[in-house]
Amino acid sequence: MKRALLVSFVFLLLSARGFSQQNLKLWYDKPADNWNEALPIGNGRLGAMVFGQPAKEQLQLNEETIWAGEPGNNVPKNVYPQIEEIRKLLFAGKNKEAQELSNQIFPRQAPDNLNYGMPYQTAGSLWFEFKGHDQYTDYYRDLNIGNALTSVSYKVGNISYKREVFTSIPDNAIFIKLSASKKGSLSFSIKASSPQVKSNFKAVGNKLYFEGTSGSVDNKIGKVKYVGIAQCTLNGGKLSTSAEQLEVSNADEVIIRVAIATNFKSYRDISANAMEKAEDILQRASVISYDLAKQKHVQAYQNYYNRVQLNLGKSAQSAKTTDQRIKEFATHHDPELLALYFQFGRYLLISSSQPGTQPANLQGIWNDKLSPPWDSKYTVNINTEMNYWPAEITNLSELHQPLFSMLQDLAETGKESAREMYRARGWNMHHNTDLWRITGVVDGGFYGMWPMGGAWLTQHLWQHYLYTGNKDFLNDYYPILKGAALFYLDVLQEEPTHKWLVVAPSMSPENSYEPGVGISAGTTMDNQLVFDVFNNLIDAARVLKVDANFADSVSNALKRLPPMQIGKYGQLQEWLQDKDKPNDHHRHISHLYGLYPSGQISPFKQPELTKAAENTLISRGDKSTGWSMGWKVNWWARLLDGNRAYKLIKDQLSPAPTETKGQSGGTYPNLLDAHPPFQIDGNFGCTSGIAEMLVQSYDGDIFILPALPDELANGSVSGLKTRGGFEVAMSWENGELKTLKVKSTLGGNCRLRLTANLNLQGAVNLHPAQGENKNPFFKVNKIKSPLKSEEAEIIANTYKATKLLDFETVAGKEYIFNVK
Repeated sequence: MKRALLVSFVFLLLSARGFSQQNLKLWYDKPADNWNEALPIGNGRLGAMVFGQPAKEQLQLNEETIWAGEPGNNVPKNVYPQIEEIRKLLFAGKNKEAQELSNQIFPRQAPDNLNYGMPYQTAGSLWFEFKGHDQYTDYYRDLNIGNALTSVSYKVGNISYKREVFTSIPDNAIFIKLSASKKGSLSFSIKASSPQVKSNFKAVGNKLYFEGTSGSVDNKIGKVKYVGIAQCTLNGGKLSTSAEQLEVSNADEVIIRVAIATNFKSYRDISANAMEKAEDILQRASVISYDLAKQKHVQAYQNYYNRVQLNLGKSAQSAKTTDQRIKEFATHHDPELLALYFQFGRYLLISSSQPGTQPANLQGIWNDKLSPPWDSKYTVNINTEMNYWPAEITNLSELHQPLFSMLQDLAETGKESAREMYRARGWNMHHNTDLWRITGVVDGGFYGMWPMGGAWLTQHLWQHYLYTGNKDFLNDYYPILKGAALFYLDVLQEEPTHKWLVVAPSMSPENSYEPGVGISAGTTMDNQLVFDVFNNLIDAARVLKVDANFADSVSNALKRLPPMQIGKYGQLQEWLQDKDKPNDHHRHISHLYGLYPSGQISPFKQPELTKAAENTLISRGDKSTGWSMGWKVNWWARLLDGNRAYKLIKDQLSPAPTETKGQSGGTYPNLLDAHPPFQIDGNFGCTSGIAEMLVQSYDGDIFILPALPDELANGSVSGLKTRGGFEVAMSWENGELKTLKVKSTLGGNCRLRLTANLNLQGAVNLHPAQGENKNPFFKVNKIKSPLKSEEAEIIANTYKATKLLDFETVAGKEYIFNVK
């Protein structure tokens, strides 16, 4: 007992400084001049960008279901014979002809009777005009990601003005508080605008109404109707109205509540009454005082946010504005900015993906356009998945739910594409979807001929189970896993050379191996995805004790999948044949899916494959689009190279270019990711990458500090999650682990991988691990031995020596260790 108390005391003493949450804010000494400088707030359903202009404030608004179009899938008819012909051409080596036929069947622009998905659209903006406030001093604005509040303050003459805005999670509305240091000093007008063709505005009493209908695109008519209401409550002063605006005169304080609702009920039902929904939300919000609403919102937000704390130390840079720190991050040591960047990714997920909402799209929930880049849809050949990489490891598991709900929808609409396009059972989708849950080809026969979207998305279901151990969840979603496996069981084709079973036609996302030719059979990523789909089905059926015969059929097909291959340049092959180009710097490196987010390639179990993956990564280069660099952070963490991972973060956490096109990545002044233009996935990718640098649990164990960069030699973290329901807290000094706490929520064996020279002391005995981890959540699926080109020269890396230690845990208990 004395030993346990001593260890606990030492742990608390060493980590008290590190585990205290830092005061993490984005702050600026000038207003936002453009959208990429405005600050995002959201509650999963509503989003706003706050500009902070003293004389003419803008709140650009979004509601998650304002999308162009109407219900309906986009599956083409009578294409199966042509798909069969493409298969024949591919297996005959006529790749160009296969691509030409694919382009002919699925033209780059949507045919008249079809569409390639609908764009996510803005609700418009609210404008607050303060006459005489264009001459101001002492300006300050911030976004405090510790409580999800944004504020603006400044002086005009001797009067101080302040604005505070938040989007309430529990009360489902936007709250705005305007105040001044002198009574009777608030005089301003409020009006609304929208780029929607069908929109109107009116002021009635203390309310400003803004209504509209979403746009029409391709063969779909815009039928999403929305209603927004801004309600003013004054303390002192006078409120008057004109036809389309509210006028506030000489008020002491003003509270504005904003509600927005649409007629959307589900992807196939838009029969709701938008006005009734908006009025109901506003009525509920209007009976709550601002202070109580703020208290409830902060509490609801911090229920998620406070679970993880990361402290990497401070520097003089923290006294500078956020935009200046971004400019200087590559050349000035600023560990607190990295902690802010990590937590900002968690903030964005909390703000854009709440249980019961739509999943975070390509821009989260923030978009000021009717036709945003890539329609701000759900691009599922990387981007949507990346949005949810932080969900489990950074302790935001519940926020995965919107993605799972979308999967339930897609498993229904995807039956049509499986049946009509491939004559297959089960369900599938291609590389894009939208609010209406389309599953057909998008963007034509080059980019769109990738029937693997469902295969990747379903990995999130299995990962959620591995992290939470929730068998009821697995039982509920098992039909989706089964439907995905059933589809691939039906569509796999025997390729003629090795008699392997492969997906054809498909492609390695957005890349080509001949000029203009990407369509192919048996790409490495496809093989890796089907490997995971099949193993997930087999394991889920075993856990649930169902479908033994079906699992056997899947197991037999699994044995006939191609192995991974090492090509002549020592690279991990991207295609079934060795067609990789050494000068290829394409942003998509899809065949490294097996390294991350999957766990098929391990430095300890497959050293040659690991080296081949590293060679590929080096060949492709570092600088790329924001999301690509975010992915690379995770890859280098899995390759146990923390310094290279940190270098990628530096590349990404640098000022984004002013142009809105390109592949140079970077970060905007508001910390949002640039492709460019803005895409939110890079933020989430970097957040998950930082977590992967600190703890990994994919390889049969919990690896503590697997890829710690030299520049982050001191720090602490708490609340990170691993497979098997373990929660980890630790501190480190001079690059070495100092204290460790493991909380077990499920019980079972805990296997730690530690630097070999570390000796831990705690209340339980640690013993050297033997054989495979008996904890089923850490099962590692065995891959086939890779095939290697005779021309390849592979010299596997030597890694820092580690050791594996086991100890048995009890659900609900914490285990504290310190280094001797």
